[in-house]
Parts: sequence; structure tokens; C-alpha cells
Amino acid sequence: MAVSPEFQAYLAEMFAPIPGVGFRRMFGGLGVYHDGAMFGLVADERLYFKIDALTEPRFAAAGAEPFVYTGKGKPIQMSYWTAPDDSLDDPDAFAAWARLGIEAARRAAAKKPKKPKLPGAKQKSAL
Repeated sequence: MAVSPEFQAYLAEMFAPIPGVGFRRMFGGLGVYHDGAMFGLVADERLYFKIDALTEPRFAAAGAEPFVYTGKGKPIQMSYWTAPDDSLDDPDAFAAWARLGIEAARRAAAKKPKKPKLPGAKQKSAL
């Protein structure tokens, strides 16, 4: 799942117009984050955006493909699909697809139950 420094630099340039985007190394690839939520991943020089039931049809219609890896001897499909090819040459289209990924990541985060506070943990003051 290697990512070349050149491809990461290219993606950093493409994401530059969207404030709050950053990268974190993971499993030989990269996680792409917006304000702390992972909305993309980069593996083997391919960019994938987070999808959900609302956005999957748009990605499929654009010819995107799901991220699939082999785990426990069988293929596992994740909720990340490739950025449509034409978006990688068009900054406006790229930003539009990235925003779809950001929105899907936000919706997924909103569905997750909040982590319970541990007993004895410091509570934040309302002031």
C-alpha cells in the first residue's frame, strides 16, 4: 500500500483549497482527514473517498471502484471508493468529490454512539 512522496505532494496540492485537510500514515498508506474525521485513504498510488448510501450511486455512476483488501483469506470491501479519474485532473471536480467524502464521513461519525466517560476521568468545566 505504498504511497510515493510525489503522489502525496500532488494530493496535498489538490486538497490545498479545502481548509482542515491533513494526512496520517497508516498501514503503509495514508489516511486523509478533515477536522479529525477520516474521509479518504490512499493506497498503492490511488485515492479513495468515504462513501455511504447517499453517495455510493454517484461514485458508481462515475466509474469509481471500491477499496477491497484481503483479510482472513477473503476479500473485504470498505466504504471507500476511488476518486473518479477525471477529477484528478480538474481541481473543481476534485474538490466536489472530496466534499462528498467529507460529508459521508460526517454522517458516519454522527451515527456512532458517543464513548462513555470513564469513572474518575476529569470532566471539562462549562466555563
